[in-house]
Amino acid sequence: MKITHRYLVEGLVFTSYVLFAMAWVGGTASMGSIMASMHIDSLASASFISGAVTLAKIVGTFSAAYVAVKFGIKYAFLLAALLIVVGIVTPFATNYELLLVSRFLMGLGGAFMIVYFNPIVMLWFAPEDRPVINGLNAVAFNVGTAIILWGMTGINAITGSWQSSLVLFSAASLILAILWLLVKFDTPAPTVHAAGAEPAIYGYLEGLKDQFNWAYAFTYSGLLSFYICLFTFYPQAGISQSKWVIGFGIVGTIAGMLYSRKNPLRLPIIRWSGLIIVITVLGLSFSTQPWLQVLCAIVLGFFIFFPVTALVSIPHELPMMTGQKITVVFSLFWSISYLVSTIVLWVFGKLVDLSDGSYFGSFVMITILSGTVFVGSYFLPETGKPKELI
Repeated sequence: MKITHRYLVEGLVFTSYVLFAMAWVGGTASMGSIMASMHIDSLASASFISGAVTLAKIVGTFSAAYVAVKFGIKYAFLLAALLIVVGIVTPFATNYELLLVSRFLMGLGGAFMIVYFNPIVMLWFAPEDRPVINGLNAVAFNVGTAIILWGMTGINAITGSWQSSLVLFSAASLILAILWLLVKFDTPAPTVHAAGAEPAIYGYLEGLKDQFNWAYAFTYSGLLSFYICLFTFYPQAGISQSKWVIGFGIVGTIAGMLYSRKNPLRLPIIRWSGLIIVITVLGLSFSTQPWLQVLCAIVLGFFIFFPVTALVSIPHELPMMTGQKITVVFSLFWSISYLVSTIVLWVFGKLVDLSDGSYFGSFVMITILSGTVFVGSYFLPETGKPKELI
């Protein structure tokens, strides 16, 4: 039996990443119990785990295009899925080193997978369907995260323990990886230049020379930096409204999918959402009124994800785009964005240390950086076609 229907393929892709999010966030939520079982109470050891996660994201997203060229997109995605399954080791890790390796490999699989969404969408879906599918893939991690944030206690009650829950998530991921082997991929015809029959090559070197990739990564990097800081530092600063951002992020993504399907112009939704993001980050960070912080978190969550469908659709709509080229584009997009966010995360913490525990300077910095979505929209091409509005 072969899986050839595009929506079954998308179902496998979407659910695979939801399960990755559940296993990843579920493991993070259980990290206290995991480290306690190994009698580890060192903050330095905990920071090494975070560092391994960050390294996996940077290395994984950057090398994803090479892996796809080497093995083909079908088996590259399979490799990503199997690396995610390695998370099954986490609840059984008997020492810190094994725990570190399992989290790194699992993070590497997730980093690969997020890059491979795009060539798979390009190969299986017509241009008019891609915005909705891109939006659906963009919300997968939030769906998995939301399930854990609101349902982990219930899941643990059903399975009997957090260890059993993590094993269940990994086992489900393994089943999806096996089903992925049934997906039938047709080898695409080689892309040629307009002037001749020579295959078009777009590798890392060409990607790094392409100004679009730098503008594209810049647009998202500040927002990603804020998003990571939101879950890393904001609770320590006494701001605990992050769950509202996650919940309304799902609502915003769905709204963005519907909007982008009817309104093909990409830049207006990105630009205006970027402006609202800056205003709500300002309110969340500096307001002393809990109700206003909750309101800002709700609006912020919606508008962080509302323009994602439009943003992700832009590379798909560029002239002469191919599956190989879009893999490189998103490989660079994610690796540059994560590299910037890693530096920002360090600077954020350093500013707090230098300010004797005050978050004021750090909040000013991250609020300014959240404006990259608004500023970056002026450097991106408009790929939507106004005539489609008729």
